[in-house]
Amino acid sequence: MIARIAVTRAIASTLLLVCACFTAAPRALGQDETVLLPEQSAAKAKAILQQAIDALGGPVYLNVHDVTCEGRLSQFGHSGELNGFGHFVDYAQPPLKDRTENLPKRNIISVFNGDKGWELDRGGVSEATITDLATFQEDTKKDIDNILRSRIHEPGMIFRYAGLDVVDYQESDWVELVDSDNRTFRIAIARNTHLPVRKVVDTRNANTRMRNEEIEYYSNYHPINGIQTPYQITRERNGIKVYQVFFDKYEYNTSVPDSLFTKESLDERWEKVGKKDKKSKNNSSNKNNDKN
Repeated sequence: MIARIAVTRAIASTLLLVCACFTAAPRALGQDETVLLPEQSAAKAKAILQQAIDALGGPVYLNVHDVTCEGRLSQFGHSGELNGFGHFVDYAQPPLKDRTENLPKRNIISVFNGDKGWELDRGGVSEATITDLATFQEDTKKDIDNILRSRIHEPGMIFRYAGLDVVDYQESDWVELVDSDNRTFRIAIARNTHLPVRKVVDTRNANTRMRNEEIEYYSNYHPINGIQTPYQITRERNGIKVYQVFFDKYEYNTSVPDSLFTKESLDERWEKVGKKDKKSKNNSSNKNNDKN
């Protein structure tokens, strides 16, 4: 949070906080108004990103092999209305392997493994749709952990320091990155903790050329196995809330097996939950017949 300052500056600080609530765009303050040469700007951006990596856990954060987490997910519709709420468990081997299961039944499961994916639902196991695969791959490229652990080293990545701002009530530095596909990432990193508090991704539709803005908010950090972990993440797209996640549990490097990210694992699960569903339907049908 912003440090306490003299009473004579209270009004100015309040105005800055109010403005920050309505914009994700960086605005330079005070000493950061100095114009930097491109090389200086890139060097400052990289230094701030390194501070963020160190604050997140340094080598421990960079060398994560697998992640297991449980939480509650709220999803929202096109008008911002709540569309669904549920508990889940997620297993991942970042950045290309992910498995999400509903709790407590574990009868709705999504698995992605690179360019392949499968779904388990009440109808059985099926291939993931082209749209779902494309969404997973795009989300992987925009994932903040993937950016900090790997993508910042990609050839052609452009770095800029984008100024000091007040973001989510915290004095923060904005860092801007542009990848080879012209995605623009702006990451706000709090000065007091050096932890990411917000990420903004700007893209353009290849066909319509319409601009798309996606924002993620990170808060409620907890140290888990030496890694600072946000227990609340909210995503917005073009000004409309998409989802909000509250995590209840997080674990790193618990030796999540590769077998979890295969179609065979879903086939095995279907053998168990499919029989239960059939038995439940048969019992329900028999009860209805008895009533008749």
